[in-house]
This record gives sequence, C-alpha cells and structure tokens, in this order.
Amino acid sequence: MNTQELLQTILKSNELPTLPTVASQLITLTSREDTTLADIGNLVAQDIAISSKILKVSNSAFYSFPQQIGSIKQAVSILGINAVRSLVLSFSFLTIKGNKQESRFDFKKFWERSLASAVAARLILENVKGADTEQIFISGLLQNLGELILAKIFPEKYDQVIAAVEDKQYDLLGAEESIFGLNHTIVGTETAKSWGFPDILIEPILHHHNPAGYKGKDPAVQTTVRAVYLSDLLVNILFSEKPEKYHQQFRKEASKLLHLTSEEIENILEQVHIKFKEAGTYFNLNIKSAKSVQEILQEANIKLGLINLDYDQMNKQLILAKINLENLTKELEDKNKFLDNLANLDGLTGVFNHRYFQSSLEQEISRCMRNNSTISLLMLDIDFFKKFNDTYGHLVGDFVLTEFAATLKDNVRKYDIVARYGGEEFIVILPETNIDDAMNVAEKLRRAIEEAAFDDKRECYNVTASFGVSTCTPAMIDDFDKNTLISQADQALYVAKEKGRNKVIAYTNKKKWYSF
Repeated sequence: MNTQELLQTILKSNELPTLPTVASQLITLTSREDTTLADIGNLVAQDIAISSKILKVSNSAFYSFPQQIGSIKQAVSILGINAVRSLVLSFSFLTIKGNKQESRFDFKKFWERSLASAVAARLILENVKGADTEQIFISGLLQNLGELILAKIFPEKYDQVIAAVEDKQYDLLGAEESIFGLNHTIVGTETAKSWGFPDILIEPILHHHNPAGYKGKDPAVQTTVRAVYLSDLLVNILFSEKPEKYHQQFRKEASKLLHLTSEEIENILEQVHIKFKEAGTYFNLNIKSAKSVQEILQEANIKLGLINLDYDQMNKQLILAKINLENLTKELEDKNKFLDNLANLDGLTGVFNHRYFQSSLEQEISRCMRNNSTISLLMLDIDFFKKFNDTYGHLVGDFVLTEFAATLKDNVRKYDIVARYGGEEFIVILPETNIDDAMNVAEKLRRAIEEAAFDDKRECYNVTASFGVSTCTPAMIDDFDKNTLISQADQALYVAKEKGRNKVIAYTNKKKWYSF
C-alpha cells in the first residue's frame, strides 16, 4: 500500500475520530468572512455540555477576567472567535478515548503530554511581543494528532512502532516511516485538512518537529510553528528519560527562534508545571504529579552521578541526594507559595485581585453560614477618575490607584479583605460586621481618602470616593447567592454617585437607602 492509498484508508476509516457537530459547524462558520460574534454564540450555545465547559474555563484563572462571564454570547464577545473555537476543539478532542482492544499506546499519557504541550505553547507565546495567543493552545494540543490516529486505526502495527522505539532501533518518526511508510506529521496534517482546519492550525502539525520546513510568508503562522516546536522540547523535559538534553536544546532554540531572553526562558521553565497541573482541572484531566523542571533536572543529575560508584560511594551519594532533595523540596514549596500569592494579587496596586475576592467571599459566606453570623461588603469607586486620567495622564492615575489601595489597607482590620474589583473600583469584605459597623468603616475610609494627599514628589493629588454598603446574615436567607450581596453593594454605590458622590450609602431594601 503506497502513501496515498494509506492516507485514503485512514480518511475513510470508521475509527478516524470525528468532530462533534458543533465543532464541525464551527470550523465551517469561522472560515466565512461574513461570520458575526452572534452567529458563533448561537451555534455554540446549542451544545449545553461544551457551553458549560467553556463558561467554566472562561471564569477560571486560565483567563483571569475581572468580571463574571454568565453566557456563551458574552464569552464569545469577550474571548473572541478564535479563542472560543480553540476551546470548543480542545474539549472535543480531549474526549477521544482508546479502542476496546488492548494496545501498548497509552491514551491517557498521550492526552497528558498533549495538554502539557498546549500549556507550554501558550506560556511560550505569551512572552513574544505582539503575538496572537488565542489559537496557540489548540495548536499545541493537536501537534501530535497523527499519533492518535495511527494508534486508533492500526493499533497492532502501532504497537510495533512503540516496540521499535523502546528497543532504540529508531526514533519515533523513523519507526513510523519504517512500518507505515509515512509519519504522524503527514497523517495529522491530511486529517486536519479534511476537517477544514485553517493554515494556522495545520502548519504546526506538519512542522512541529522541523520549524525550518515552513516556507510560507505568514509571520503569525511562522511564530506559531516555532512556539509549538519549542513546546515539544519543553514537554520532553517533563516526560523523557533525558531531560537535561532537551533542557539545553530548549534554552538554545527559544533564544534563537523567538529571541526570548534568559529571564523569560527561566520564567517559563519555573511556571510550566504549575500551569500544566492547573489546566488539568480546567479540562477534566487528573494530573497526579507535575514535578518542576528544576526538580526533574536535579533527579537526573543524581542518577548520572550514581553511575560507576561502588556500594559505599553509592550509599553516601544516595544520602547526600536525599538531603539535597529534601532541601530542594522545601525551596520549591516556598517558591510555589510565593507564586500562589502572586497569582492572588493585583499586579498594579498590590491588593488582592478579582479572582481572589470571589473565592474569599465564598469562603467567608460559608463560615457565616456555619456560625450564623453577619457579613458586610463595601464597594467603592474613585470619583471622576476618567477625568482625572485625562487631566494628569495614566502614569499619574496608576500612582494614585496604588496609593489609594494602600490607604484602604491601612485603615481596615488585618483580617478584612481589600481587593481591586476592576479599573478604579475596589471592594472590601468585612467578616463578622453588622450594618452600623460597616457604615462606620466606610465613613472612616471615605474621610481617610478625602484627607489624603498623594504625593509623587512632583505634585500632590487629591481624590474622593463613593461607597456602597451591603450586609446580610446568609444562614437566614433561603438559597442565598453571593452575587445578590455584590449586586446590592453595587446598587448602593450607584445611589451614592447619583446623590453627588463622596458619600456612603447602604442597601436596606429596594425602596429604602441608608446614608451615613
């Protein structure tokens, strides 16, 4: 059977993975120039399962949007067509399972590696200035699509490929070509073409082992191909028996192909195992262990050092290795705690971010439920801040936002939670606080802000803020929803602005407002 006959057999096979209806229609729809966001939203909304998964990821730290996304149409509007297409395809392919017959091909490990490749490709491209990261995730995920197809359609022959690689007769591409007469890059590419994929998704499948093979003129496609190639090297650090080899190659190629700095490369290497494990939760893959690159390289060095040692030397080296590993584990734990803390902070102001606020509010409400206690929320907005930015510029505006946040932190209790809600809006969680005490805190903050002079050593700036206050005892409310508490604070804030700003207003019910 020649190459063309084999490809035709593959494309006509009943074992060839098929795209779900929504994914298939989405590929067709996004290839048309007259497609609108509404068209995409209406199509995706037809598949309830995929819609719910997209909303879950959209509202996770995977994107870290400040506002809650409540519908697919809103998700399409905020994420964009390419990002939604990427998510739909990702969820579609991650549901593909192995055949019932026994095979040496490990489908679970394949999808773990593929997800790690997708995460790595996205992480890499985020460090390339001006690059479009919306489609890189699915490009990284599907780079080895051909392996999956060959293993599903020809399980017995692909077992021979695996055996040849394990026996070190060939590398993977060589083993596939020896047994099939072609390799998985060709199979994946032709299948993607038959599904109507655009070039930016097809070319990385074809060239992910050899980025120099791409001769096209599209810079976006070229950058994507290179990022996917680098992601494969990075994943080999995590999964191969020779991580040090791929570590050196990755650092060299990342600098050469995408001009990444040493600092950017180091940052990618430090984050990839964390992002990989997080992505497993978003895409329903249980990632049991995700060692850091540093830990993997340390273990590899220990193994190399043990070669050719006598028993006593080996015993001593093992003891030292254990001590070093324990020290490294402690260091990694400290670094991970530091990274986790950074992930919870707003990058400009240093107070907690929107994601952390939402999570903390749920925890505090649960505690209130158990203790039958009261919780209060302050939502505040710097008055006329757009005009302030227009007058003094965004650099001064950023300085004032930072000082404003510091003023809030300095005037609340240690266990109160101050977060940036978005833009010039901030929010404060006041546990165990009734309406009167919450109003007193809000008034204290209002005065502190009004009296503060934010001095950047060139000029002093003064601002005021409007406050909305909401309070409740969650255990006394049937089907309590945290969004109700947020909405009430928001409504009170709106009234404070309507009444002239620089005021504190509390929500009591729909017809009555309580002002300080």
